[in-house]
Amino acid sequence: MPPVATQLYSLLFKLLLRRRLSSLAASAPTSSFGVSSRPAGEHRPSPPSNPSFASSAGPDDVATKDLHPDPLSSLHLRLFLPNPQHAATVAVANPPPTPTPLQLRRNSFPQPHEGHPPGQELSRRASASFNGVSSSAASCYGGYLPTARSGRRLPVIVQFHGGAFVTGAADSAANDAFCRRVARLCDAIVVAVGYRLAPESRYPAAFEDGVTVLKWIAKQANLAACGRTMAKGAGYGGADSFGAAMVEPWLAAHADPSRCVLLGVSCGANIADYVARKAIEAGKLLDPVKVVAQVLMYPFFMGSSPTQSELNLANSYFYDKSMCLLAWKLFLPECEFSMDHPVANPLVPGQGPPLKLMPPTLTVVAELDWMKDRAIAYSEALRKVNVDAPVLEYKDAVHEFATLDVLLKTPQAQACAEDIAIWVKKYISLRGHEFSY
Repeated sequence: MPPVATQLYSLLFKLLLRRRLSSLAASAPTSSFGVSSRPAGEHRPSPPSNPSFASSAGPDDVATKDLHPDPLSSLHLRLFLPNPQHAATVAVANPPPTPTPLQLRRNSFPQPHEGHPPGQELSRRASASFNGVSSSAASCYGGYLPTARSGRRLPVIVQFHGGAFVTGAADSAANDAFCRRVARLCDAIVVAVGYRLAPESRYPAAFEDGVTVLKWIAKQANLAACGRTMAKGAGYGGADSFGAAMVEPWLAAHADPSRCVLLGVSCGANIADYVARKAIEAGKLLDPVKVVAQVLMYPFFMGSSPTQSELNLANSYFYDKSMCLLAWKLFLPECEFSMDHPVANPLVPGQGPPLKLMPPTLTVVAELDWMKDRAIAYSEALRKVNVDAPVLEYKDAVHEFATLDVLLKTPQAQACAEDIAIWVKKYISLRGHEFSY
């Protein structure tokens, strides 16, 4: 059983969320443009972005920046860039995290072998350079500048927040704190996706936003590579070279898109899995982006045939079955509503590419989550076709136990982030698979 404080907060959370869902169901959408976050009153105030490594960026030494890459939609991104110099210092002082005790998590599939003030935006043209960041902007940028000698690049983790498709935000206080933790532990750039929400934007809007972000990252990498080639041939700097105004300098200077990981939380896990399938179908069209792994945290999977956990835990903490059904009705068009819709039930036959082509998939589930059995079944289906797909089940944990603001500082939440980092490093490390369970 979770602590009494968690149980009481769960009751309040469910009451407020149910009222919000009922209100959204009763009101007609006011704009076809959609929204990527609800008004600030629905969640804690969003922490402002800080595109520098000043002390105001936080004790974790992670800089952030907000972007709106698609002018035709309300798609919003928040980038999290860890300070690589800080990460190197910490790595020397502290050894890599070790797997947590079994009372915190259970591994159900062991390996066979056992300077800017807050809110102020950087000038894109002033700081963009295909060779990194221009020297004139280095003092404002305050970040890591790759050189030809070091050539160090960071992997990219594309993160999709939870919220039952109708609430949540990439820059919410809880998601900001979680992404900072992941960026620091994995030593990677995290791209948090603020996708369009229902019912203003029903399926497939949120899923299309996920694919759009992956294509945008690929476009950024190709523009940067093209600019470097032209700048080298013309013999002049990058600030005025082709496409400089369109290039995101953090990605151009630091990102290695060939090591891309998808990380989805709750309904975000459904989006991550969909994007992984589309990446397989796109193949080389997404070059140089390569999805090397995905992490599905307590995915929002459902189906018409109830599982054992759906029967025993239907009235579970934070998200119960009736509330989730209402969220799906707000998200799926009326003509397509079905609990066996491909985006709700990943085991529906005949959808997408064969499972054997899916990337390595880590599934995180909570013992007291009514959706856990279907997530475990999906992981088992992946293992049957020889996909690396371990499951981490956390004892006495509830849905969103590692990403909900009230639970972020619990031992289980911190252990979960460390476990994810250990497994992800197995696929993003340049030195081989030295990290493994």
